[in-house]
Amino acid sequence: QALEQQYSPSRWSPRLGSDAVIEAHLEATAAGTQRARAGAQTALHVPYGDGDREKLDIYFPAEPSGAFPVLVYIHGGYWQCLSKDESGFAAPPLVSQGVAVVAVGYDIAPEGHMDAMVLQVRRSLTFLVQRYSGIRGLYLCGHSAGAHLAAMVLATDWTEYGVTPDIKGAVLVSGVYDLEPILHTYVNDVLNMSQEVAQRNSPMLCVPPAVPTSCEVLVAVAQHDSPEFRRQSQEYGQALRAAGWSVSLLDLAGVDHFDIIEKLSEESYVLTQV
Repeated sequence: QALEQQYSPSRWSPRLGSDAVIEAHLEATAAGTQRARAGAQTALHVPYGDGDREKLDIYFPAEPSGAFPVLVYIHGGYWQCLSKDESGFAAPPLVSQGVAVVAVGYDIAPEGHMDAMVLQVRRSLTFLVQRYSGIRGLYLCGHSAGAHLAAMVLATDWTEYGVTPDIKGAVLVSGVYDLEPILHTYVNDVLNMSQEVAQRNSPMLCVPPAVPTSCEVLVAVAQHDSPEFRRQSQEYGQALRAAGWSVSLLDLAGVDHFDIIEKLSEESYVLTQV
């Protein structure tokens, strides 16, 4: 019961009731994405694989010079809801600064299982690097379940993929980095993970030694995330640091699990600035 509570992010928001805060989140991200699509040069539903959801939405900077940095956004939704279609809300302030934004689609549960989702996100990056030669550094941004998937990207052995993406930074927002507790909650009813699957897909348990590149990791957590979400962020940040990664932990006051990411549509927001 206590774990269920800890891993129900909507119960911790002081702004709105549990259902209302999720509803508001869906509205905010969908509306932000509509605005982004109206205002940017886009390539929507670009396939990086054969699956229905193996597609990318790409928001290009207004004046793409020969080379531009790319922010790859991986949506949350506890690996079982949301999609790339409401994941473009962060694009406007970034494309205006010459950064391309890519929203990644992947197979959510029950169709998708954890191993497959991790593989899809890795393959999406491989595709981007091979398809767009003008990319000057990749930056990952993931929220909640998306932060977990982004962290799994950091643990990738790229020798199996034939390319090594130049990942210069990762912004991991209100994520889950150890899947073991999830096994004992309602979240696993749909995911259907075994202990073994949870272990091999827990970023906390597969922190690679830092490669000698300049990848900076920002682990962000909300004041009104649950104590368990806050603990996970803290411990994962420490594990990365212990392995030699360049890490900073950002504890954001006055936000909850949802508006911590929604505010990326605002230029003046601290995370947008970072």
